[in-house]
Amino acid sequence: MNSLMDEVGAGPVLYGCMRIGGAWSREPPSEEERIAAWAALDAARESGARLFDHADIYGCGRSETLFGDWMRSRGVARLEVIVQSKCGIRPGEGDLPDRYDFSREHILAAVEGSRGRLGVDELDVLLLHRPDPLGDPEEVAAACAELRRRGWVKAFGVSNFSAAQVRLYQKALDEPIRVNQVELSLRHAGLIEAGVQVNRGVVPADAGDEGLLDFCREQGIDVQAWAPFAQGRADGDPLDVLIREIASRHSVEPETILIAWLLRHPARIRPIIGSTRPSRIRAAFQATQVRLTREDWYRLFNAARSGDLP
Repeated sequence: MNSLMDEVGAGPVLYGCMRIGGAWSREPPSEEERIAAWAALDAARESGARLFDHADIYGCGRSETLFGDWMRSRGVARLEVIVQSKCGIRPGEGDLPDRYDFSREHILAAVEGSRGRLGVDELDVLLLHRPDPLGDPEEVAAACAELRRRGWVKAFGVSNFSAAQVRLYQKALDEPIRVNQVELSLRHAGLIEAGVQVNRGVVPADAGDEGLLDFCREQGIDVQAWAPFAQGRADGDPLDVLIREIASRHSVEPETILIAWLLRHPARIRPIIGSTRPSRIRAAFQATQVRLTREDWYRLFNAARSGDLP
């Protein structure tokens, strides 16, 4: 199967819109929040972003609304951007608990809501946000078929799914699963570490599902990496020192190296940049101009894992 991201021309680095909505609130965004959101979106677009990643819950819907307003205000043509959104997470309200919901009714209603807030007729990509323990693959397949029939969604994917869960849902769906969005960074590299630890009886705590990365490569499923900036970095620790040293050698910011590390992997991982700081956004997209040597890639990997390779 060919890469969906290549087919749609998404580029190697994507932009995530979770934070552009500001505070998670059902109140209309303030003028200050709108200005900050548009500055971030402008920086992403100017840096080369084509795919913008959303979810119906981001900012309680405000992120999608602000993005739609930005497109109209800036005169961004629909064909200039690739719009991806997610559904399936339902935050608790009143007496209702936090829950996941892959029911046909909810999926259709969620996509209809996203279309309205974004101001688009059709989503380029829809992802199921997190696996629903009560999800019925046949019911999800019926929802996807209806979304296709209505012309509301072009392609489908998942987020945070294991290889077994992808297989289970793919068996029911007529549509191919084209994307799996997972947490992956230099400091959260269990999906890569799992491959190093094969036959050693060691599975990293953040491995997710052993073999998931290779499974996605085998199946032609695009891997999108959320939180790629290695959250939890402490200034002055050995890994931070090494990142800055390599960044200085390439005359770039440390953030650029974190993204370049992911781009160097042959799985063609697509990092999703979620920052709203224009300078950080620009630094991240500069990673496409930096190719780390094999030696520097392993220096970073070894420093992050705090141990010798087996």
